[in-house]
Amino acid sequence: MKRFGLLGEKLSHSYSPQIHALLGNYEYKLYEKKKDELEGFFKDFQLDGINVTIPHKRDVIPFCGVISDTAGRIGSVNTIVRRGGRLEGHNTDYYGFSQMLLRCGAKVSGAKVVILGSGGSALTVSAVASDLGAAEIVVVSRKGKNNYENIRNHANADIIVNTTPVGMHPNNGAAPVSLALFPRCRAVLDLIYNPERTSLLLEAEELEIPHTGGLTMLVAQAFKSARLFVGGDNIDEDICGITKKLRSQMGNIVLIGMPGCGKSTVGKIVAEMTGKAFVDSDEEIEKKERASVTEIINVKGEEYFRNAETLVLAHLEKMSGAVIATGGGCVTKKENYPLLRRNGTIVWLRRDLNLLARTGRPLSQRDGAAALYESRKELYESFADFVVDNNGDVITTAKKITEIFE
Repeated sequence: MKRFGLLGEKLSHSYSPQIHALLGNYEYKLYEKKKDELEGFFKDFQLDGINVTIPHKRDVIPFCGVISDTAGRIGSVNTIVRRGGRLEGHNTDYYGFSQMLLRCGAKVSGAKVVILGSGGSALTVSAVASDLGAAEIVVVSRKGKNNYENIRNHANADIIVNTTPVGMHPNNGAAPVSLALFPRCRAVLDLIYNPERTSLLLEAEELEIPHTGGLTMLVAQAFKSARLFVGGDNIDEDICGITKKLRSQMGNIVLIGMPGCGKSTVGKIVAEMTGKAFVDSDEEIEKKERASVTEIINVKGEEYFRNAETLVLAHLEKMSGAVIATGGGCVTKKENYPLLRRNGTIVWLRRDLNLLARTGRPLSQRDGAAALYESRKELYESFADFVVDNNGDVITTAKKITEIFE
């Protein structure tokens, strides 16, 4: 069996092994190396080929015996293949980013494109934008002529592309810039794919700016790499299908809804149906606090409980491929929305008030289910991607959620 892999500095976030498992029958492993370890790595290089990710896309060029025209023009290599005893350097990111632009529907011709970051990926993005007729391309770095201190000089940007790792797992929540600085912006692309929606993309969503994350690019470039690895006849060419399948596998299913609506019961069934892990945020809070939800609220107050809940959700958002049942009041804090949404599809599990369980639900008992529902109804609606009723058989409800997600 042929042996391939991914070379980078920090790879715990990578989906590449899962993608290549769908693309071909070959070994694919992760190789974490720092820059000063590259020489030794390539000196003893025994693989048939390897993909390269940040921050090594330029650093690997000296170890290649030959460079493809595209990689040479761009000055960035993300795929290396052994041919006839020497290593060939290629750039499949060019194709990947072109597909990403197509998905977003961004019109590059005549546009001002601002690229955040100046690494190997930025070189590729710049080349694609230039070939598509961008009127102006600005590369923003930390210390260059165009930097984050003077980025307001480019407030007339039409397209923003993030090539930095800012906001990437496990540092979910960070953003390289605020889109409020760019009132003319009409497309936002973030090469990060984990989490699926970075804070930059969530801001674009809120501002109703067309946007897309890096999963399409990742799958498309992997498809091109796999063709170089083993040839086209052995490769599944359904890039869209693989992207959807990967999103279904790696994304979280997040259940919100009233206390007692069945989130935990249904969630466990959904987890079993999909092969995902199941997590209950209330249970995680109880483990951390060493007390029941009822005890926490009664002794320390609801505000304390809500703050503890946010801390737990901030931890759970970094999971991939999980079913997460949340507490009924998580929607009462606006800052919880991005924690649930960045890597999850949010389902409002709705149940008739007369069917809600009351035992162990201190706020339902204190305020009454009807009053609690009226105070939260609009919040559930604003958080949810989908709404599923749970007034009948829980198996049927779980199947509906699974079908929606897939």
